[in-house]
Amino acid sequence: MSNLSNMTRPPPLISAPQPCFIVVSIDTLKVLKVHLQKLLNLPNTSHRSPFEENMSILIDKILAASPTTERGRPTQLSCDPKGERIAYASGKSVFVRNIDDPSLSKQYTSHTTQTTVARFSPSGYYIASGDVSGTVKVWDSIEGVNTKGDYHIINGRINDIAWDGDSQRIIAVGDGRERYGACITADSGNTVGEIVGHSAVINSVSIRQQRPLRAATGADDSSLVFLHGAPFKFNAKLGELHKGYIYGVGFSPDGNHLVSVGADRRIQLYDGKTGDTKAHFGEGEHKGSIFSVSWAKDSKRLVTASADQTVKLWDVEAGKAVQTWRFGGEGNVSIPDHQVGVVWPSRGDGMIISLNLAGDLNYLAEGTDRPTKIVQGHGKAITAIGSAHTEKGQTLWTGSFDGRVCSWDVGVGTGSATEGSSHTNQVSSWASAGDNAYSVGWDDTLRTIDVPGNTFIGEAAKLNGQPKGVAAVADKLYVATANGIDIFSKNSLVNTVETKDFTPTSISANGNNVAVGDERETLCTFTQLKEIIYLPRQNLQNL
Repeated sequence: MSNLSNMTRPPPLISAPQPCFIVVSIDTLKVLKVHLQKLLNLPNTSHRSPFEENMSILIDKILAASPTTERGRPTQLSCDPKGERIAYASGKSVFVRNIDDPSLSKQYTSHTTQTTVARFSPSGYYIASGDVSGTVKVWDSIEGVNTKGDYHIINGRINDIAWDGDSQRIIAVGDGRERYGACITADSGNTVGEIVGHSAVINSVSIRQQRPLRAATGADDSSLVFLHGAPFKFNAKLGELHKGYIYGVGFSPDGNHLVSVGADRRIQLYDGKTGDTKAHFGEGEHKGSIFSVSWAKDSKRLVTASADQTVKLWDVEAGKAVQTWRFGGEGNVSIPDHQVGVVWPSRGDGMIISLNLAGDLNYLAEGTDRPTKIVQGHGKAITAIGSAHTEKGQTLWTGSFDGRVCSWDVGVGTGSATEGSSHTNQVSSWASAGDNAYSVGWDDTLRTIDVPGNTFIGEAAKLNGQPKGVAAVADKLYVATANGIDIFSKNSLVNTVETKDFTPTSISANGNNVAVGDERETLCTFTQLKEIIYLPRQNLQNL
């Protein structure tokens, strides 16, 4: 083994990288440009690059995150009245995406805590969104910027929100200390009723869109509460029908029916105007909790999403399932394929959109067994980004905190998860060479991806420490770890350069030159990892 210890270092040059996207200033780019000119013996040109001439940076595309999901909890999806856009919560943001072209999206970022739900108003012009702090914000759905209202509803998580048919009133429910929900006006936050009758967390709420106004809530106490309005007030509590948590409630578009679903896998129907029980069906069909339900625009059919990895389409009058979509393979238990949300947009093509625990949006059509489209992305923080160039063009690669890897067609603006055995936790760095891309993660492994096939190939290579960066040149890979530099050739470890008192934080390679940054803010370059050159600190004012 080689040894690069016991070296005298100059003052710091750059700070250690953090696992996030970095916006580099023009001055910092100048510093790097000067260092590269010295390192590669390039002429010191005085002309300014086009990038330096144009200091403006504009957003071209937002590669939207996936919906935030949680095992054992429903995730709410919402579509606008025309069936053109879908809205969902993700991280501290809410994303509004075009259904036909998911690359077209808006991001609302005014929440300061984790968002939980977003609902379009019946007019389609506004969205009400909630978060874990109990705050509901009402905002413009077109641009996703202007906040019209900001209201603190409960001292806890908002689980669901519903609008009345006039787009004037909102009911928000969830897990509060003093109450489980509130009825307010969307424009001012004035109280227009009260939510009472439950003894546990409320999971779902729905408002009848016709007059007389009615509302229903379903909760962890296995009961459904029926309300009259407006102002909304308690009318009846139905607590003997479901034998477990109620996860979803919904009035049919024509207002004639109300449905509730939950952990007991039962689909219960009520009269939409009176709240009287009408029928129940579905027992024994789903093999897991039903997390979500959504009506067709004809009010004659509905669709359910379940933890048994299926989405079922039901004929309400017959009380029978007319189609089932199964994910993850028949007989195979796949937790990421739990279906935790579903919405039936008001479209002419009858498209249904379901959501699995992994955060994938599945586009479903009657008469087809498999999704017509799957929209994928990241549901956790992106911790690594890179690109690969092949004969087919450029591919953007991203890795996230949960170990998921996605490839993105930059021109189209859509992504797909890489198939195969991925990292088990945070992806920390990328490199590419030819048709292969390479990722390293905090599971202390190096993994190889076939770029054209978007698939992990071969076995994961074990590293000699936590990786800090990876660089690829021709047939060699250099991985900077907390303990040194691992060198791979043809996917096999051929050498490890120890760095006993030199802790790498980043690495880059070009030809025979390898540049390594360390935790003391020093940048060192090596020729074949033998000759060591230190780059001194530069003063921005002297550039």
